[in-house]
Amino acid sequence: MRPLRFVALGDSLTEGVGDPAGDGWRGWAALLADGLDPAVDFTNLAVSGAQTRDVLERQTPAALALRPDVVSIVIGVNDTLRCTFDIHAVAARLDRAYAAFRAQGTGLLTACLPDPGSMLGLPGSLARPLARRQRAVNTVVHALSERYEAVHLHASEGAWLMDRAMWSADRLHPSERGHRQLAVRFHALLAEAGIATGTEPSAEPEFPVPTRSASLLWLATKGTGWVARRCTDLLPQLVALAMAEIRHKARGTSGRLDLSASAAVASALAALTVGEQPEAA
Repeated sequence: MRPLRFVALGDSLTEGVGDPAGDGWRGWAALLADGLDPAVDFTNLAVSGAQTRDVLERQTPAALALRPDVVSIVIGVNDTLRCTFDIHAVAARLDRAYAAFRAQGTGLLTACLPDPGSMLGLPGSLARPLARRQRAVNTVVHALSERYEAVHLHASEGAWLMDRAMWSADRLHPSERGHRQLAVRFHALLAEAGIATGTEPSAEPEFPVPTRSASLLWLATKGTGWVARRCTDLLPQLVALAMAEIRHKARGTSGRLDLSASAAVASALAALTVGEQPEAA
């Protein structure tokens, strides 16, 4: 029998940013792989900056060709940080990706994620639009995870989010300890499902925590470039969204923005259900 084959799809979180190893990154998926099976064949296709479109159009075909036993799809934050954000498109892409793997008999791992605005400590008028977008993505992921019987990790809440030791210098990616926390929690779910038969990953860091000077150096070099790329794309729209937040708050109508977002999510999920009817018939 061949070793259990695990393929990870996603963005910088799954690529391992925040958990350095040699000249690259390791991350939660690599840590989890060692605990899935004594003999595991692990491939990480995640790429920093990836969106749901990249997962569907690039990573999914490559992963399907590997015929994995288990695949993780953890994605969506980068979609919320783009001016092109569209929850209907996000839902449709995730639905197609999940369906492709389940049709092949692959076990599916998913996760909902914290919103970037709160992790960065942005002011309320800037953070709330991002939080609303991330809640929309998480709602879609929850619904589709249930539909496709995925092993789903609730990573968008809990005390671990407030523990500064869990996060790297940029406050968006987990530190080594944070990546280990994700690996441990995923392993517990997979062990309960009878999928993980290897040793549970250690929750304790292997390497020293980066010094404050090292963290500041990262922010001043690579981190600055990351922020600049996101701001060029998102900032004009985020300012407009923030102004809308301020206007609605002044009028006492902030609830309308939440209702509009909820209606968009419901419409996106309903469209997927409608789309399935001709095929079922």
